[in-house]
Amino acid sequence: MKIVILILTCLFSASLACASDNIVNVYVWSDMIPDSVIQQFEKETGIKVNFSTFDSNETMYAKLRVHQDVGYDIVQPSSYFVERMRKQGMLEKIDQTKIPNIKNLDPRFLNPAYDPHNEYSLPFIWGTTGIFVNKNYVDPKSIKKWSDVWDKKYKNQLMLLDDSREVFGIALIVLGYSINDTNPEHIKQAYLKLKELLPNIKLFNSDGEISIMVDEDAEIGMSWDGDFFKAKQENAGLTYIFPQDGFAMYVDSYAIPKDAPHLANAHRFLNFMLRADIAKEVFLSNHFASPNLAARKLLPPDVRNDPTIYPSSAVLRRGQMQNDIDDDALALYEKYWEQLKMGG
Repeated sequence: MKIVILILTCLFSASLACASDNIVNVYVWSDMIPDSVIQQFEKETGIKVNFSTFDSNETMYAKLRVHQDVGYDIVQPSSYFVERMRKQGMLEKIDQTKIPNIKNLDPRFLNPAYDPHNEYSLPFIWGTTGIFVNKNYVDPKSIKKWSDVWDKKYKNQLMLLDDSREVFGIALIVLGYSINDTNPEHIKQAYLKLKELLPNIKLFNSDGEISIMVDEDAEIGMSWDGDFFKAKQENAGLTYIFPQDGFAMYVDSYAIPKDAPHLANAHRFLNFMLRADIAKEVFLSNHFASPNLAARKLLPPDVRNDPTIYPSSAVLRRGQMQNDIDDDALALYEKYWEQLKMGG
């Protein structure tokens, strides 16, 4: 009897081990992947998805940095955090032989400077940061550059993203510098320029910017293009402007954290998400431009050719991609950012 019990115990333990391996732990941006896509992956593969979200790169990075054994299999850093995490040994190399759907990706988004040969990341969405205007209150023709939002007539009307790199980026652009500038004097100049803007700033917000635009709680401000697209579906008075003096561009990517416990399942998840039909469903949910060419071909023509989501090459030439910066510069940005949000 003891032998039988021992055998049954071993079999039960083995089955639990198999069950625990039949999962994938996903940690991604909030509101980016619809529940229906996760459910479809689980149904097709039998792999259980433990799904959790973050609201900033800094939150995600800090969690993985402090708790290196947290157990995530998939994360979703932006381009400059891919570079940072890659350099710090925080990411696993991706086995591209296990992801044949890479063939669906636009070559423009492959082999980026922040991750040569896509050894550690694969693009998920991309886009721009521009100016939104509610034409019921502000004449869109009066806004051509970031420098225009400093006009005193926009007192207490402006919404800025709650993102230090994005906000400092607009001041650096106005001053004629790169959004990736690390010169301490240039960063200080950007801070002083933003202090001049404080009377116009009504609020900083990133999570609720769609409702703020829809409900007209701010008449002008910064927005990511995908969020603007969703807001415009509910408020036709909104206009998106690509500033003539330049703007930030971003790519959010899939990556696998170092020592991910379910490496094979992580690769299956990545390959699934790069399927054309799945990438299409993701776009129809979050409305951020997809780097998946095969998926874009499946979109309705009015969406596929929308100039806000898919701007022309001529417009994109004014864009600057955010890159990683050194720790000293980053600390300086954060110092001035806290001072700015406390009123200068």
